[in-house]
Amino acid sequence: MMDKEYLKNLIYKINGAAIEVHKALGPGLLESIYHKCLKHELTLRGLNYKSEMLVPVYYKEMLVETDLWCDLFVENSIVVELKAVERVLPIHEAQILTYMKLLEVPMGLIINFNCLNIYESGQKTYVNELYRFLH
Repeated sequence: MMDKEYLKNLIYKINGAAIEVHKALGPGLLESIYHKCLKHELTLRGLNYKSEMLVPVYYKEMLVETDLWCDLFVENSIVVELKAVERVLPIHEAQILTYMKLLEVPMGLIINFNCLNIYESGQKTYVNELYRFLH
């Protein structure tokens, strides 16, 4: 059952996996390298995910062909966007909020590996307003 406690624990596990990857590799690599390593770490932790999943866009009951891909979709509950940038920009935040809305999921996570400490400055959790009252 998906509730606040389940989602909190899932975010904790994803962040733990990202911290493990960052601890081993450090900042300064390409996003694609972190992506491959994080997928491996999530697998080692027994988490189910889809990688580079196409995000469907519907407009007035019509499926629009797009090239929107979310980096990771974990346990059919959380959208994870990976970055290796100097700083997360408002467009990155808009992107994850839109993916959360389109996929109808309660939470999203941006993980930026280009930082000194993932826990302190490399990750941010986002809540879909449609799910803010989730028990």
